[in-house]
Amino acid sequence: MPKSPAVHSLPCRTDVLVSGAGPSGLTLAASLRRLGVDHVLIDRDAGIRPGSRAAAVQPRTLEYLDRIGVGAALVERGKKGRGFCLRDRDRILLRACYDHLDTPHPYMLLASQQTTEEILTRRLVELGGGVHREHRLMGFTADFPGVTATVAGPDGIARVVSARYLVGCDGVHSTVRTAAGIAFPGDSPEQLFALADVRLTPGRQTAASEDAAFCLSEAGLLLMSPLADGLHRLVAPVPPGTTAPDAGDVERLLATRGPAGERNRVLEVVAASTYRAQERVAERFRAGPVFLAGDAAHTHSPAGAQGMNTGMQDAGNLAWKLHAVLSGTAPETLLDSYHRERQPVAAQLVAFTSTFARIAALAGPAASRRRNALLAAAAATPGITDWLASTLAQLDIAYTSEPDLGTPRPGTRVSPLAVPPDGLHWTLALPGTPRRAITADRQGALAVRYVPDLPTTLLVRPDGYLAAAGVPSDPAAVAERLGQHLPR
Repeated sequence: MPKSPAVHSLPCRTDVLVSGAGPSGLTLAASLRRLGVDHVLIDRDAGIRPGSRAAAVQPRTLEYLDRIGVGAALVERGKKGRGFCLRDRDRILLRACYDHLDTPHPYMLLASQQTTEEILTRRLVELGGGVHREHRLMGFTADFPGVTATVAGPDGIARVVSARYLVGCDGVHSTVRTAAGIAFPGDSPEQLFALADVRLTPGRQTAASEDAAFCLSEAGLLLMSPLADGLHRLVAPVPPGTTAPDAGDVERLLATRGPAGERNRVLEVVAASTYRAQERVAERFRAGPVFLAGDAAHTHSPAGAQGMNTGMQDAGNLAWKLHAVLSGTAPETLLDSYHRERQPVAAQLVAFTSTFARIAALAGPAASRRRNALLAAAAATPGITDWLASTLAQLDIAYTSEPDLGTPRPGTRVSPLAVPPDGLHWTLALPGTPRRAITADRQGALAVRYVPDLPTTLLVRPDGYLAAAGVPSDPAAVAERLGQHLPR
């Protein structure tokens, strides 16, 4: 188990206590550190777990990771996939290609969760932060205006930490969620999945594939994703009681569910495990000074490679809001918008992946033929594959119910290709060219960008979503009135 760099002893007081150093917790901690927010990040494990299950970083997540200085390093370690395809063994039924998406990252980055966590941890340390490893949250009590948490360290001694806010990034079996009394409803029974990272003998299709492939067969679903360093990630639903797959198990899955036209041999099983997936969304993402993010707030089928990405974007949404409140820029009520914006995203995600998983799980010759005919018809319908690519890439997530009338709508994503970001600063985009030989300036927490041919001024939030359009072009005036453009 890879070790994280040592950090100083656990402080007794902090602004934000983050429980759980997975992708969501690490993204939140790095964001808070970059914003200058005092925080403490704890995790029960001694180091980063090898072979963890998420294997894809979507374009929208990469856009946010660029803002905290992580994107480039992660891209260097991963493999660029061109999108998703659904196959009936050898026949491609539908393909969602990322090539033409409006993003600096028109690809799905295929990298293990372990790699993602390693890069995030390294960035956190570069920013002067770290992870308090082998520290377990035992519980907390309300202590106006925050909480008093009890944390057990590696020496077995319980210590008390007073925090203004507590964020549970501690997974499906979240201690924070349970202690806060937040319900975690869901309708579906647990499904067991087998996962393996393997080296295969190069085959005609597996060697050339640049897509994550959903292989549909009467025997069941098999998800195949190429990874960096010549590895392949395989995920498949399996019967209850199944143990972690060995080489023989993987070869049987490939023979019965994978491409039928080639015979793959497993040269090495690098990592293998099983895990259970449910479909649940927390009733509330905020309870007073307590927040939930990542798997603590939502869990679902792995179909579509959305879970880790959604959790990291939870963190991006929450980080700047905590900073705004703690720095006095915004009132406490701003934090209510975290639930209002992110809980519907999670609910829609669970509905989407549930439908996707049910379609993929159809069995029997007649049902399989009808499903395949439906997917082939969808692939031939103009606009469907483009919509699917944008949805899977998470570029269509918006925090607005206003109809699209062709004018900028607050709450919609602003492409970094249109308005380049400047870290986690608010960004004022002005039409035209600068009077000086620069493309960006700063007015306190506000960065100024000059964008030729921009039809109106745009004010962009630190997480890359539009706060307002048509604001004054005077940066000082906008900076003084940022509070007017907060989500309400």
